[in-house]
Amino acid sequence: MARSFRSNFEPGSTRWAVRHAQWSAMGIAEADFDKPKIAVVNTSSGLSVCFQHLDGIAKRVAEAIRAAGGLPLEIRTAAPSDFVTSAGRQGRYLMPTRDLIVNDIEVQVEGAELDGMLLLSSCDKTTPAHLMAAGRLDVPSLVLACGYQLGRQCGEHHVDIEEVYKAVGTVKAGQMDLDTLQGMCRVAIDGPGVCAGLATANSMHCLAEALGMALPGNAPVRADGPRLHALAAQAGARIVEMVQQDLRPRDILTPGAFRNAVRFAVATGCSVNVMRHLIAIAIESECPVDVIAEFERAADEVPMLTRIRPNGPDRIETFEAAGGVRGVLRQLAPQLDREVLTADGRRLGALIDETPAPDVACIRPLADPFAREPGLMIIRGSLAPDGALVKLAAVPAAIRRFRGEARVFEDEALAIEGLKTGAVRPGQVIVLRMLGPKGGPGTVFAASFMAALVGAGLGSEVAVVTDGELSGLNSGITIGQVMPEAAEGGPLAAVRDGDAIEIDLTARRIELQVPAEEVARRLEGFVPPEPGGRFGWLHLYGTLVQPLSRGAVLGVRPVLTPADPQR
Repeated sequence: MARSFRSNFEPGSTRWAVRHAQWSAMGIAEADFDKPKIAVVNTSSGLSVCFQHLDGIAKRVAEAIRAAGGLPLEIRTAAPSDFVTSAGRQGRYLMPTRDLIVNDIEVQVEGAELDGMLLLSSCDKTTPAHLMAAGRLDVPSLVLACGYQLGRQCGEHHVDIEEVYKAVGTVKAGQMDLDTLQGMCRVAIDGPGVCAGLATANSMHCLAEALGMALPGNAPVRADGPRLHALAAQAGARIVEMVQQDLRPRDILTPGAFRNAVRFAVATGCSVNVMRHLIAIAIESECPVDVIAEFERAADEVPMLTRIRPNGPDRIETFEAAGGVRGVLRQLAPQLDREVLTADGRRLGALIDETPAPDVACIRPLADPFAREPGLMIIRGSLAPDGALVKLAAVPAAIRRFRGEARVFEDEALAIEGLKTGAVRPGQVIVLRMLGPKGGPGTVFAASFMAALVGAGLGSEVAVVTDGELSGLNSGITIGQVMPEAAEGGPLAAVRDGDAIEIDLTARRIELQVPAEEVARRLEGFVPPEPGGRFGWLHLYGTLVQPLSRGAVLGVRPVLTPADPQR
């Protein structure tokens, strides 16, 4: 007996009649009205190369949905690009756009009472937004990670967006002329898709699969290549099956799935931004898991199995050829929950058992890792009592302790200018603060300073501590997502120029060398900044956003008790 779908309204009712009239006018055949109705969520945009290919992918998945017996209905949302949408208000729109997309999807899918979603994910904020929306709405949903771009040759050197990013600092330091940088810009991107390397976009593509919400083998994948088009057809057919089976996101997004994803992130050295996104996805899914605690636990148990740029020399296309996410999960199998369900409809253990052995030159086994230390970890201390994140895989191996005098900036542009004026000097700890979700409001794009610092040759001589937005492309001594952020009255707000800060990555500590009573005195009467402007999206975001430790989601949510770690 065929399922009755929620989108099939009672004949003769007002909802049935007006929808019938609308869709008949659009040329939809009456035979399609009773089929499962699938939202093809397309984050297409003419603003950025990240999304340039998505209209073609949307057509491919729509064809597959129709062939499988479904009715595809394309909807569009905002499409933030970290390298284009970051221009306004120093990148303050980037993080808030993640939650704007979530609510946009809710309005369109819940408002129309559609039966399922196929989510076309590309640049940084789209994948977490899609996973958050899936968890919130809990209708059958499938993420299709839409792939990465490549770089090209520039003279004798291979250039991609990471090299361009770092070269800004080289120019600021007077070590490169503008014409050379312009030449790099002309060849840095070859085709559509997200940044090459294990930056936030590719990291979240990979975590969508590690969570079980994308098809096996989806990540990473070359954008607009034949394999992506084959995956699009497969995904279109599969989402119809998922609706027929009533397989929902909360069946997949369990505590075990989040533990698996965290272990993947630690083993590969994913972007520092993935923790806040995983927390947000768990909150939207009402999943009782403590993501921060899972990162701390994994740091003791999971070694570094890959070294994908910027963590090492291997490119993202090398990682794809070596086995990608499936290859890493196979190597991590003894540490994973094999019983979790995946969008494929099978348990993870069954998928692992049929996964070919990866190329160990790129994806090492647990017994022979690239490094015994974790690629991504949380550190705590007097400067970050609720934790901060370090992409240890991108920190020079010789540096595990750093002590220096603080130099405080509350504007990234001034910090970058400091590279030119000499205000930023070797041995300093640069504190970039009031840049978090509340302080911005909307997390300020602090990643450009770190890239410029590396480009200026100071990545091993200057540490950076921030509550602002970092990039997965960043390398060097970077401590990100400091919690609580300065605008919450966290200790970061008490730091003054000249204060000593000590970072010990081996001990996983970051300490402000100022007596606790002096810190408390400095914070007496602290008043958080008012959300910027009287109106508009950023003002609303600043009013509603929750702390980084709560994933920077909007609105107060209940705190769920974590499930038994052995479950």
